Amino acid sequence: MKKRALLSVSDKTGILDLAHALIEQGYELVSTGGTARLLVEAGLPVTAVQDITGFPECLDGRVKTLHPAVHAGILAMRDNPQHMATLTELAIAPIDMVAINLYPFKATIQKPGVSFEEAVENIDIGGPTMLRAAAKNWKDVAVVCRPEDYALVIDELRAGGITRETRLMLARRVFEHTAAYDALIADYLRRQSDGDPFIEDITLTYSLRQPMRYGENPHQRAGFYTEVDAPAGTLAHAVQLQGKALSYNNIGDAAGALDLLKELGPDTPCAVAVKHANPCGVGLGADIFAAYKAAHDADPVSIFGGIVALNRPVDADTARELSKIFLEIVIAPGFTPEAREILAAKKNWRLLELPGCADPYPKGTLDLKRVAGGLLVQELDRELYHQPELKVVTKRAPTEEEMQDLRLAMQVVKHVKSNGIVLVKNGQSVGIGPGQTNRITALELAIKYAGERSQGAVMGSDAFFPFDDCVRAAHAAGVTAIIQPGGSLRDSDSIKFCDEVGMAMVFTGMRHFKH
Repeated sequence: MKKRALLSVSDKTGILDLAHALIEQGYELVSTGGTARLLVEAGLPVTAVQDITGFPECLDGRVKTLHPAVHAGILAMRDNPQHMATLTELAIAPIDMVAINLYPFKATIQKPGVSFEEAVENIDIGGPTMLRAAAKNWKDVAVVCRPEDYALVIDELRAGGITRETRLMLARRVFEHTAAYDALIADYLRRQSDGDPFIEDITLTYSLRQPMRYGENPHQRAGFYTEVDAPAGTLAHAVQLQGKALSYNNIGDAAGALDLLKELGPDTPCAVAVKHANPCGVGLGADIFAAYKAAHDADPVSIFGGIVALNRPVDADTARELSKIFLEIVIAPGFTPEAREILAAKKNWRLLELPGCADPYPKGTLDLKRVAGGLLVQELDRELYHQPELKVVTKRAPTEEEMQDLRLAMQVVKHVKSNGIVLVKNGQSVGIGPGQTNRITALELAIKYAGERSQGAVMGSDAFFPFDDCVRAAHAAGVTAIIQPGGSLRDSDSIKFCDEVGMAMVFTGMRHFKH
């Protein structure tokens, strides 16, 4: 009996090559719609699906292949005598290969201004059904859902037949593909209905953006996957202008730099330096040159080999200043031609152009953390504090200048690993103490980094002080004002000491742990 192949593809890439190879191997081609027209125009013999089913396409093409003559031909197990007898009784011929790719739902929803109705119309029904049927019966039916696999299939056909290993691999890819397709549709519909993201079963779909040489360490395999519909202003949309491929650690640190840059926002020129997932320098300025200088001078030792993110295009002066040290990555909304020419000499530097890099994440963005055996999901920490709820708890209130620095201290410490302490002075971080198992050690690190610059600085803490040791140490270092959540059983001890020495302290009522 002559073998049959059912071809029906939205993406026509490579389908003629596959069709020619099938004809060479004696297959009968069965097809629908645009694919059938393409094959006929290429001079290939084609049997229309409706000639098999005896039923015309209807409902504007919504129903073409949903018919027992198609699905019985795909699902019949060749080593089951009853199945084959049923096919004979019903005059149904087996289908031995299915090559299908689906309506372009992903491309449709990414088009500017796409309507909800157009998106829904691009939800494929018959395609996934046939793919899943063929994948279920993979021992007897070869199934291909990606044009990238045509070459392998053609080679094996010409070598005598598609191997068992390849059939199983192709079947696996079908279920990966349809699972991602359905997850994308479900997520789109949830967002259209403004649904609760904390649903009973969560299914996520990501696409491989970049294979990597290794992960955190050279013995670990890794890859960078991106959301199918990733928001603008995220790394998924960054254009790398020069330099080596981004590493696993590069991407992790760059994402942390963007998180803080978005916290600071696009309104005031600012620069952020990150090293090993923690901020090491943050600066505000009248222009981007001044902001970068402040970020660099905040900790000129730690910034070396780090990542810098800026919320303004890099000009020639800033590029020359950046070039004075070694950096792994520079992220900015743009680079002037003069800046590009200057930084071209740094051949190993990665320059990432990312418009909107300081724009806030969209409402509803989730924060995900993988743990062994599960996934932690939470809303992104989008708040800093609620202005009406700020409470000055000391006799002295902060000056206007101190309050500006206190805000910056809280913005930065929110993105420092807990326990975190940040010292700020005149729009510049001067000491950052990250990721300690107790708060006094975090403060001691911040004071050490600050040195003499702690005199007249302000301090931000991501959580409350359990004892008054931190405020005492801060005063000894010259800190004049403190911002913290409050809520400790011993808050009164810290407040009392501040009042005794004339320090100002503000409670926010909002904790910002980051683990």
